[in-house]
Amino acid sequence: MHHGQSDEPSFAARPFFVRWLDDGSDFLFVRTLVLRLLGVVYLVAFGSAYVQAPALIGEHGLLPASRYLDAIARFTGSRFLGFLKIPSLFWLHFSDGALRGACVLGVLLAIAVILGVTNAGVMIVLWLLQISLSNIGQVFWGYGWEIQLAETGLLAALLCPMTTWRPFSSARPPVIAIWLLRWLVVRIMLGAGLIKLRGDPCWRDLTCLVFHYETQPNPSPLSWTLHHAPRGLHVAGVLFNHLVELGAPILVLGPRTARRIAGGLFVAFQIILIASGNLSFLNWLTIVPALACFDDALFARLLPSSKGTEPSRLHARVARGYAVVVGLLSVPVIVNLCSSQQAMNLSYEPLGLVNTYGAFGSITRVRHEVVLQGTSSAQLGDDATWLDYELPCKPGDVNRKPCLVSPYHYRLDWQMWFAAMSSYEEEPWLAVLAAKMLEGDRAIAPLFARDPFPNEPPRYVRAQLYRYELTRAGEPGWWRRTLVGEYMRPLSKDDPELDTFLRERGLRGSQTHQ
Repeated sequence: MHHGQSDEPSFAARPFFVRWLDDGSDFLFVRTLVLRLLGVVYLVAFGSAYVQAPALIGEHGLLPASRYLDAIARFTGSRFLGFLKIPSLFWLHFSDGALRGACVLGVLLAIAVILGVTNAGVMIVLWLLQISLSNIGQVFWGYGWEIQLAETGLLAALLCPMTTWRPFSSARPPVIAIWLLRWLVVRIMLGAGLIKLRGDPCWRDLTCLVFHYETQPNPSPLSWTLHHAPRGLHVAGVLFNHLVELGAPILVLGPRTARRIAGGLFVAFQIILIASGNLSFLNWLTIVPALACFDDALFARLLPSSKGTEPSRLHARVARGYAVVVGLLSVPVIVNLCSSQQAMNLSYEPLGLVNTYGAFGSITRVRHEVVLQGTSSAQLGDDATWLDYELPCKPGDVNRKPCLVSPYHYRLDWQMWFAAMSSYEEEPWLAVLAAKMLEGDRAIAPLFARDPFPNEPPRYVRAQLYRYELTRAGEPGWWRRTLVGEYMRPLSKDDPELDTFLRERGLRGSQTHQ
């Protein structure tokens, strides 16, 4: 696990920069951790997509990807130019079968990675599947962790052997690949930390956590306790956030001990976030590059005494070449980090090889929820009985305990959280959802935890806007809610305004996006 004395003179004689870049550490076990955790993330990403993607972007989904691809082709002038703008394997063929097939392949390859059967080719295929899916996912795949998964997955390919199927063999990964992962986690942390300081004064006056646990997208069971914690704990939490996101990245540039401390802070912070909220697989994914801050010597007591052999010359050259690409593509990312107009979760080129990241640049102070309701009543009036539809995780029934589903990602739940901050005119997929509910379309059934009209669709559907607040100690239930007003008026299956709304936006009939 360490170099013998005979290596010391040549090591000490090397220039300082070279010694800093490669201090002689081995990363065989670290590579094992990185790849297997990444395999878990891929498994969740493709497994959840298999369940939800047909209902969201399938042939009969809320936003069919085929229409989206047609719109891109018309906008660019051809399907080939559309492919260059939005790279995806689904330009070759799109159907629900192709969508599910890609997800199944992703699941199988992810399981292989978890079991330790992989190489650079397998990781590149997973990357291709990921960008192909996320690039056609529209708003339902419009999250920062989608491009983060793609970037992480391609970097992980550099860790693997290029020809054999034994990535956990004795061949060391190129040290430059380890540093590229470290550069990724530094950008993730700095992006999140800087966007907070620039985006919302509550991160500067240390009060954001007073609101965050109640207003975050999908609170966890622990959120209730944390929300009611003493104010001093909230202040300490924000300070710890700033320490990890703004301070720890500097330690990554330090010696081995400093890097280990940084890695420990990164991992501990992500575990806290996993417990306190349901941020999909974001936190699990962020742990992946954070593990590159460690080295095998840290785990020496758990491992047999051995030292890795050098990677092949081809492997090392590919890693160095890709490092040059990352360096060039990092220029606009660094400019963005230094800008007062910092943007987060942004790609600067179609493949998203090097991206800028960030999270919770602003915190909502009040939690609003859009609640979908239906009625079988023939006439609208005060005597009409409206029943709530329940989504799997987002707050609905005030007596239902908050869920803990991370790293799983309920995509409609998240979009409903965003929808509460705008209007259905700005989120036209909501009108599509209402139309499918009125038609009794079973394609959308996987999106709901409870459909109050399982046998016959409702005659009318509407959406109400409620304010949700966590209950206080001694109060029944988990939430209390207050009606704010009507979000979307009652709609019927034959409502001409609904039909016009959908056709004007290319969401019904043969018309597509303009």
